[in-house]
Amino acid sequence: MADKIKDTVKQVLTEYLQKNGHRKTPERYAILDSIYSIKGHFNIESLLQYMEEKEKFRVSRATLYNTIILLIDAGLVIKHQFGNTSQYERSYNNETHHHMICTACGKVSEFEDENLKQAIVQSKLKGFQATHYSLYIYGLCSKCVAKRKKNK
Repeated sequence: MADKIKDTVKQVLTEYLQKNGHRKTPERYAILDSIYSIKGHFNIESLLQYMEEKEKFRVSRATLYNTIILLIDAGLVIKHQFGNTSQYERSYNNETHHHMICTACGKVSEFEDENLKQAIVQSKLKGFQATHYSLYIYGLCSKCVAKRKKNK
């Protein structure tokens, strides 16, 4: 299944690059492959580290940033802004999920809620056709709540 998804996203990237007159470089395909090997969110540093350690493939930060922008434009990656940090995740064949962000420690947790999904899908958005969405819930994780109670 994972290989089929990787083949599909490579094809999507190839078509995007051809359509927009961009070069098809080995680095772009290696970055895409690494992103679709990672489960969950990542930032530029963790992607760079993953590529160097697991894939034994070195790319510059500039190449990584530029490729991430291309992949966002191609609809293959989603950028999230969690507080002061940017995190990314793959978008193709990724189940809709929601995010809980701890405002104390910055931890991001994903969760799914079928009732919430249905409520959003069934919402009438006047003059707007939704293609996808993200939901962020800010608060305190259980560890930070316990820590605050202990300090009081």
